[in-house]
Amino acid sequence: MASKAKIARSPLLQTEDWWAVWIGLFIVFLGLLKLGNLDLIGWAVKTNMWLDLSKALAPVSDVYKGVPGIVSLILTYTFLTAVLSIAVAGMGGNVRRFAAGFTIIFFITYFCWMLGNYAFIAATPDQMAKLKLPWSLRMTGESGFIIALIAGLIIGNFFPGLTRYLHDATKPEWFVKTAIVILGAQIGLNALQSTGLTTQVVLRGLFAIIEAYLIYWPLVYFIARKYFKFTPEWAAPLASGISICGVSAAIATGGAIKARPVIPVIVSSLVVIFAVVELIILPFAAQAWLYKEPMVAGAWMGLAVKTDGAAAASGAMVDALIRSKAMSALGVKWQEGWMLMATTTVKVFIDIFIAIWAFILAIIWSWKIDRREGEQVNAGEIWLRFPKFVLGYAGLFILVILLGVALKGTPGLKLLNAGIGQAGNFRGIFFALTFFTIGLMSNFKKLWEEGMGKLAAVYVLCLFGFIIWIGLIISWLFFHGITPPAVG
Repeated sequence: MASKAKIARSPLLQTEDWWAVWIGLFIVFLGLLKLGNLDLIGWAVKTNMWLDLSKALAPVSDVYKGVPGIVSLILTYTFLTAVLSIAVAGMGGNVRRFAAGFTIIFFITYFCWMLGNYAFIAATPDQMAKLKLPWSLRMTGESGFIIALIAGLIIGNFFPGLTRYLHDATKPEWFVKTAIVILGAQIGLNALQSTGLTTQVVLRGLFAIIEAYLIYWPLVYFIARKYFKFTPEWAAPLASGISICGVSAAIATGGAIKARPVIPVIVSSLVVIFAVVELIILPFAAQAWLYKEPMVAGAWMGLAVKTDGAAAASGAMVDALIRSKAMSALGVKWQEGWMLMATTTVKVFIDIFIAIWAFILAIIWSWKIDRREGEQVNAGEIWLRFPKFVLGYAGLFILVILLGVALKGTPGLKLLNAGIGQAGNFRGIFFALTFFTIGLMSNFKKLWEEGMGKLAAVYVLCLFGFIIWIGLIISWLFFHGITPPAVG
């Protein structure tokens, strides 16, 4: 009995922060069992870009290719409900109410995610050519996040009874923290693969993001505080969301400074909306202005577009658009993929920066911003403020790097890629759940009272006023004159 009481009181089992770490580690561990040829989560559902609805869903692993997509979806729902319910019980929540609400949230969210992958909504120009589509909204599969957000907003604002019923399962912070932990493994894999780039491109990408964000963050924070009169609690997540890497950075910053949960999730919703706007505009601007400087264009997408998926999609679009323009205007055929590599290299360093910045902000807020008179700030207070899920993110990043180095040149490296890819599939699901539940929590009347209109104004002013252009200047400084190898 004593041991049970001790477990129940353990902070390692009582907070969403720690449960995000345990669940993220557990899912990645199951994926890493691929190294022993054990495919334990390959049955999980993935959503393909689709024109034929019957082909929208499939298991993530070819080992389970005979399993119908709808069965894979049900298995995924069952697995997540079981794992999350265990965590809810550990945190002392009502498991029955959570499971009932989560059932509705999961299936609405996944329908939105699937709709966002409809080819006429999601296909980028290179994909349109492969699918022979006459047109597309070109929003990538991440449009599923926007659709989930809109669905959540509709329910949250017009169906108060259903919103109350779903309350116990409406946990956007928990979902996104779990997604960020899993993201650590994927970023480690990306960083590992980036070793194939030239040292020049990698080093220039690192220096570019350091210079960019030492400028970006203070400027956004100053403008939000000085001219829009936001409190530090609002200004810091907004500065991180606009400056670093959107959703992940806003959530990590909110945790580091102990902001109210509603603040980073509101910032996150703005990040996704504006990332789609950037995705529609910036690749075509790069094609028009930068077709003679392809690596500048690729790095610019990494510095300017604020979510991983949208940044990667913009990099792929730039790669295709500029190679096409260069062939017609310059008579040169550049090797495919180098502009996208510049985008992803810069983005990897930005993602790594999240953990560093969360730690720095935890110290600053403990010592300066939120220090009470007469209070002695010590390591314990900094630890209390530090977002624990960032430890899971950083730990998995390091683990995957070490495994990749150990497996280099062996068949195990391919298995590592496959295992992390399967775990990463759950990251996408958790992000989609995040945006639907952000919508559920976002009552427009209350948000307007909190200052969401001013928040959007700061975002527009900073993003289009200087962040995009500073990113372009820094990309030019570090990547000017570098071109991909010419084919032939």
